[in-house]
Amino acid sequence: MADNYSDDEFESLLTKYDYKFKRGDIVKGVVCAYEADGAIVDIGSKSTAFVPPYEVSSDKKAKVEEVLEKNTEYEFLIAQDCDENGRFILSYKKVAAAHTWAELEKIKEADETIAAVVTQVVKGGVIVDISGVQGFVPQGQLCARETVCNAGDKIEVKILTLDKTQNNLILSNKKVFETNLAEVRKNVFDQIEVGQVVKGEVVRITDFGAFVNVGGVDCLLPLSQISWKWVEHPTDLLKVGQEINVEIIDIDYKKQRISLSLKNTEPDPWIKAEEELKEGDIKEGVITRIKPFGAFVEVLPGVEALLPQSSVIAYQNNSGKVLETGAKIDTKIIKLNAKDKRIALSLPDDDV
Repeated sequence: MADNYSDDEFESLLTKYDYKFKRGDIVKGVVCAYEADGAIVDIGSKSTAFVPPYEVSSDKKAKVEEVLEKNTEYEFLIAQDCDENGRFILSYKKVAAAHTWAELEKIKEADETIAAVVTQVVKGGVIVDISGVQGFVPQGQLCARETVCNAGDKIEVKILTLDKTQNNLILSNKKVFETNLAEVRKNVFDQIEVGQVVKGEVVRITDFGAFVNVGGVDCLLPLSQISWKWVEHPTDLLKVGQEINVEIIDIDYKKQRISLSLKNTEPDPWIKAEEELKEGDIKEGVITRIKPFGAFVEVLPGVEALLPQSSVIAYQNNSGKVLETGAKIDTKIIKLNAKDKRIALSLPDDDV
């Protein structure tokens, strides 16, 4: 130990400079030099790190110095522990590919397109590269009949299938995809009609509803049409990939839009309400929502009625309890309009 360092100072220096990197770690490093067979990278350890050409890019023709610029910091994966020369073997292309897969997932979710470069023409289609990730475009999804795709060509593609775990990426030329989609949409719009019940798959969920793919066309299932019961968010009842039966409630041929209803495939609970309930009935219900103007009470499954704020306050003053969602309460039906799906409530006379 050097005489000019205390024990604590020397321990601090060891902690600062004794890096314990291992295979599989993601590290940051600065490219500091090139060799004939790769790049030297400073990752802050006592030993040097090296990126061989095959770990720089999936493009075999790419030059190391064009991908990894000198004096520039990048993220690397430690692919191998120290070799016989005492150097860690790093991979840049694996980290870049991981970022690309994450970006591809976002692009597929947003239903957007991305540029790809044709790297190889093979039987049945072409292999393309998207920022280090290889994908396959089948011949049927490739080009118009009069067009020939060659290695080096850039094409705009749509993602058909994406499975990172299986390293599987199937794509379609944007023009071919749009042409095929136009044909699919025409076939669907020619066959459907309002009132028809069809099977679909939930492909996307938003705050205002869900998009359901019916025969290749994404149709809107509004939040209000998911259930007869109150639904706070579509994820309360639906999940992506779920198959459901839905009724077509509106077709806009001009805008090429289709609206759906899930609740219409189930019995209308207001029919039962009209049969079983009458004004003056005392009915126990469950609080489903509380608003500034009152509380909504479910008096039958799927049937909500309004208890005005004045009655809410009276109940809380008399009982000493604060009304909360999920609480049970006895109410009196003072007005019933099943046709307009409205019921007005009050407290039972003896609770007021």
